[in-house]
Amino acid sequence: MGLGGPWACAPLFVLLLVAAGGERHRASRWKCPIICSCTQDNALCDRTDGVPRGLPPDITSLSLVRSRFTELREGSFLQTPSLQLLLFTSSTLGLIRDDAFVGLLHLEYLFIENNKVGSISKNALRGLKGLVHLSLAHNQLETLPRHLFRGLDALTHVDLRGNPFHCDCRIKWLVEWLSSTNASAELGECQGPGELNGTRLSQLHLQDFDCITTALVLFQSLPFQALSVEPFWYQGEQHVAITQPFAGRCSLLEWDHLDGAFRAYASINGSSPVACKPLVVEGRLLVVLAQLAGGSHVWRREEASGRFVRLQELGPQRIRKPNALASFRVDGDWFLAVADSSKAGATTLFRWGGRGFYAHQALHAWHRDTHVEFLELAGRPSLILASSSQRPVVYQWSRPSRAFLRHTDIPDMDDVYAVKHFRLRGDVYVCLTRFIGDSKVMRWEGSMFRDVQHMPSRGSMVFQPLGIGSHRYAVLGNDYSFSQVYRYDTRSGLFVRFQELNTQAPRSFAHLAVHQRDFIFAASFKGDTQIYRHITIDLSA
Repeated sequence: MGLGGPWACAPLFVLLLVAAGGERHRASRWKCPIICSCTQDNALCDRTDGVPRGLPPDITSLSLVRSRFTELREGSFLQTPSLQLLLFTSSTLGLIRDDAFVGLLHLEYLFIENNKVGSISKNALRGLKGLVHLSLAHNQLETLPRHLFRGLDALTHVDLRGNPFHCDCRIKWLVEWLSSTNASAELGECQGPGELNGTRLSQLHLQDFDCITTALVLFQSLPFQALSVEPFWYQGEQHVAITQPFAGRCSLLEWDHLDGAFRAYASINGSSPVACKPLVVEGRLLVVLAQLAGGSHVWRREEASGRFVRLQELGPQRIRKPNALASFRVDGDWFLAVADSSKAGATTLFRWGGRGFYAHQALHAWHRDTHVEFLELAGRPSLILASSSQRPVVYQWSRPSRAFLRHTDIPDMDDVYAVKHFRLRGDVYVCLTRFIGDSKVMRWEGSMFRDVQHMPSRGSMVFQPLGIGSHRYAVLGNDYSFSQVYRYDTRSGLFVRFQELNTQAPRSFAHLAVHQRDFIFAASFKGDTQIYRHITIDLSA
């Protein structure tokens, strides 16, 4: 039989009614615990150290006032299965565990008010199928576990007032539940975060919550040091070429569908390699291996055997100390740019001639270039050369002369080690790496690059922009501490600190997508090369 009429009004009235009962003893079959006052169907217990034992199994109302225990454990009320009303008030109760009310199939009214409850397990209310009124008012709850009200199909009223709710993603489910339930609710106000402080829970909307975030988690470690990582497409699959300076080889890796990991399937041996650039020209897979000793070479893959054979030595009289490679197409021709960091060398541009790459143009002699980046500026093919002796220089392609001509330099950025570009909303940006000082993000504004953001560098050899789906990142390497991952914030138009990566002396970061999974390769000069998986996390789940 349900508790209608005055029982539904307020727990204070229930206390008064129970306390006014004249009898402490119901019948000779049982004796009311000494700390309780009992009537025929009700019990009021004051200052108990636990849920009282010895109560009759058929009482329908139990009130616990000023109790001194701190938690409700599983099965706390198995001895009183007939309860229709249960009240806790003015107690030290702080934790309610899973299945605390199991067995109370007839419970309709549950008041847990004016206590110190700060944590409720997600299955605490499991089994209360007949519950119609729930009050958790005036406790210390900052959040509620997702699906707390699952299975409470008879619920008609919830009271959550007087709790210091932190209205972050953990509370999003409650906002969603409130919009779909027929139960009435008294909710109170948010006590945080700052921008929502003082906002009534009833005024929150789902669009107020931005709960989807991402993370880079370590997926696989490769037991070798590396300088560069170059992803490439070949025969409909993505592969990656990794330069291993101490092992003296360039390794080509592919995704192993059976093992669910990356594995090396081919390698090209060399002597002190510094860069390994794969490219597919006229349907053939070529790999350019730049070396500090023994000359730099172009290798070609034989389709029948799968082996790599040497195709040519690259510019034996021109390349002295190669440091970086860039490959690109301009006006239908394939080009290869080799940044030369020797004092007497010059960065050289080679053009594919059908059987090999041949010298096309010498750029920027005597300046010890450390990096070369190809990009398009206002639709014009361009190169940016980074140098240890002067500011980065921008070259642009001239169709009449079929050569790159000096256009401008990048101001206030001496001693830039490398330049990497990315596009965002139609604009061209560059990440400029400095070993010590400030690395920068700059934007092209018609005729020159202008500052957007500075990031402090402490032993940085790489500042790599990465785009994964709708997310934009920039990873700033660090030889002395953790590398810093920044994520682009669309509201501020700036990169904000996002995550740290523990990769020793990183030299290259690259994105590779395989079977709807995204990975970041981190080449380490002093430790294992690491592969991180990019995952999406719903903070409201």
